[in-house]
Amino acid sequence: MLDYASLAAVAAVAREGSFERAAVALGVTPSAVSQRVKGLEERVGAILLTRGAPCRPTEIGVKLCAHVEQVRLLESEVIGDLPGLAGPALEPSTIRVAVNADSVSTWFPQAAAAFAAETGAMLDLVLEDEAHTADRLRSGEVLAAVTADPAPVSGCKTYPLGTIHYQAVASPAYMARFFAGGVDADSLQTAPILRFDRRDQLQAQWVREAWGVEISPPTHWAPSTPGMLDMTLAGLGWATTPEVLAAPLLADGRLVELPPGQRISVSLYWQRTRLSARLLDRLTHAIRTTAAETLAPPA
Repeated sequence: MLDYASLAAVAAVAREGSFERAAVALGVTPSAVSQRVKGLEERVGAILLTRGAPCRPTEIGVKLCAHVEQVRLLESEVIGDLPGLAGPALEPSTIRVAVNADSVSTWFPQAAAAFAAETGAMLDLVLEDEAHTADRLRSGEVLAAVTADPAPVSGCKTYPLGTIHYQAVASPAYMARFFAGGVDADSLQTAPILRFDRRDQLQAQWVREAWGVEISPPTHWAPSTPGMLDMTLAGLGWATTPEVLAAPLLADGRLVELPPGQRISVSLYWQRTRLSARLLDRLTHAIRTTAAETLAPPA
């Protein structure tokens, strides 16, 4: 039989990043958290957390944390059906979801707001590149994910959501400085670009599709969609930006589209665990409804 008080302590440390913050979240002392984690590690014969700043779950710890989250979600539904089981201050349920930054900066907040208004539940968002959010689902770190990976995750349901179109844009001042002689394969090799992180390949994909070359220009790193857009407007580099964000800035002349006007598209999917839970069903409904209203049709 699993010791759920100890499991909750492991999950809290993994979620909060330290024993001290986990203790505050659980309403106990750091010593109590440490004893529970150590006792569970001794019983299972494995290290469940790597101690550090922050503390992180090991591979086995991730699986146990995922189990705790699923049990907590199902337990909240039982209490909802049988309110006599609830304590005086029952906390709202929380669903952990992996989602890409561009979705968070465009269509996802509308879906999250609709879900929260209907259910009163909380969301714990894990930001990740859309090509890698499914990995968070495979590891058990999250219960659902917005992903560009159509490959079904074992034990999950997959729903196509729609498509985000991207444009390559820069500020007029940047264009005058770095592309005075025009945009071509040579100038793209030396003109600074903006990338979200080391796994962001959208700019490279745009160049391949538009110009048929590979480039390795000077790069500014901006791991934030709004920050990346602000840096583009400031003239630090060119970048691929979601059409919905670029359109008003192109219309008022604050941004210019790079020729030849090539668009690239990223198809998004919603993958969620098959766990039978009403909250996940309602979140799925909110996600699919908002995506149908705001995203381009699936490719």
